[in-house]
Amino acid sequence: MEPVRVASLGIGWWSNVLADAVERTQELEIVSCYTRSEDKRRDFSERYNCRAAESYEEILADDSIQGVINTTPNNIHYETTKAAAQAGKHVFLDKPITVNVADGLATAKVCEDAGVTLSVGFQRRRESHFRWIKKEIEAGHFGKLVQAEGNISRDRVGQFEPGHWRYQAEHMPGGVMLQIGSHYLDVLEMLMGPVAQVSAQTAQLVLPGDNPDVANLILEHESGALSNLTASYASASEYYMLNIYGKEASAYYDLFGGLRTLKRGETSSTPVSCDRNDTLVEELDEFAECVRGNAKPECDGYWATHSLAVILAGVRSSKEGRPFKVSEIMSDV
Repeated sequence: MEPVRVASLGIGWWSNVLADAVERTQELEIVSCYTRSEDKRRDFSERYNCRAAESYEEILADDSIQGVINTTPNNIHYETTKAAAQAGKHVFLDKPITVNVADGLATAKVCEDAGVTLSVGFQRRRESHFRWIKKEIEAGHFGKLVQAEGNISRDRVGQFEPGHWRYQAEHMPGGVMLQIGSHYLDVLEMLMGPVAQVSAQTAQLVLPGDNPDVANLILEHESGALSNLTASYASASEYYMLNIYGKEASAYYDLFGGLRTLKRGETSSTPVSCDRNDTLVEELDEFAECVRGNAKPECDGYWATHSLAVILAGVRSSKEGRPFKVSEIMSDV
C-alpha cells in the first residue's frame, strides 16, 4: 500500500520530532513543507528529503498531497486548518486545538463539513502503561474509581528564546497547564472520565513572559471522583507520575519506577511489565488509516475542544479564585 502523502506546515522543534516519527513508519511520507522562514524550510527539506514550497497556497493547490501535519503556533491553528480542510486536505494537528473554545468548535466543524479527518495529537494516552490501566478499568478490576493524582514536570529554562510564543498568554493561555499539563489531563479523562469542574492555583517562578510555569489543578470528574494534577516547567529535570485509585484496586506509575498495581487486601504492590511503545508512530499510523477511510481519530476536534475547555476553566479559576465549571467555558462562545 502506498504511503499517505503529507506536507509539514510550521517548522520548529516539534515538527522535527513528528517528522522523525514519520521516518519510523511506512504509512506516511512527507513530500513538502512550508514555513515563513526560507532558511528553516530549506533545512527541513534537506533533512527530510522533501520539497520546500514557496507558500502554503502551493501546498493546498497540490492535489497529490492528501494531508497536512500542522505544528503552527496555537493562535493560527484555526485559519491554517480551515484552509487545509477547504482544500480537501486531512489534518493532523498538534494539541491544543486552538486557544479558545469558539475557534476549537469552528475548527472541528469546518473539518466535519469538508469531510476530512481532523486528528489532534495527544500521544501520552497511548503509552503502554496507561493502556494497561485502561483495559483493567474496563474489565471491572478497579471497581468504582474514586481518586487520581498526576505530576508532569520538565525543565524549560533556556530551552526557548525569551520572546518565544510558548511564553506568551496570547499563544499559550495557562502556560504550563496547556503546554504539558493537557497531556496528563487527557490521560486522566481517558481513565477517570470527563471533568466537570476545576479549581486551580498557578505561579510564575523562573521563566520569562506572562505565563505560569507551575500549576496545580483539582479536577472534579462527572462521576464525582477527584483528581489532582500538577504541571511544572520550573523543575530540575523531567518527572512523570500518575496514580489511579479504585475501590478494588489501584495502579501507580512513575517515570523511574514503572507501573505497579495493588489489589484490595494486599499489603505490597506488584510490578507490571509493559513494553515501551512508539506513541508518535501509533498516532500517525492511525491518522493514515483515517485518511484512507478505515478508522476514526481517537482524539477528534470535539474531544480536543472539551480538553481545552477544562484547561481554560483552570485558567479562569486561578484568576478568579473560585471553582469553574467546564460547562461555563463551553457556553461562553
